Amino acid sequence: MKKENPQRRKVGRKPKAKPEKYRYVVRMDEDENRQFKLMFQKSEAVHHSKFIKSVLLNRTIKIIRIDPATTDFYIRLTNFYHQFQAIGNNYNQVVKAVKTNFGDKRAFVLLRKLEKETVELVIVSRQIVTLINEYKEKYLDTHLPD
Repeated sequence: MKKENPQRRKVGRKPKAKPEKYRYVVRMDEDENRQFKLMFQKSEAVHHSKFIKSVLLNRTIKIIRIDPATTDFYIRLTNFYHQFQAIGNNYNQVVKAVKTNFGDKRAFVLLRKLEKETVELVIVSRQIVTLINEYKEKYLDTHLPD
């Protein structure tokens, strides 16, 4: 019989401190299975076994609900933000082009017209911020958990 050298490295994976060696089998009919799958999807758990253990042992289950209207609003707001950035970029290009291509008097007149349009753009942006705040107060703050 060979004796193992205590300094020799062991191969393979390290044994778990608390091995999970007990196994239970549960059978469900179609309705129960449908309900289980719905609960599993709502919890956004990754593994069935961990989800079942959390339910059986009365651990908290995390359920995240996604409101399609809020998601749609967020997507449209993001697209609008990109358009607003593009307008700012174009604004800078126009000002630079006016300064370099026109004389002082003509540039002054063109910049005055641009200034009037800018004031209208500021008014619209303030209205947008007001609408966002109203939406946030009505829909987002009321749906958040305490």
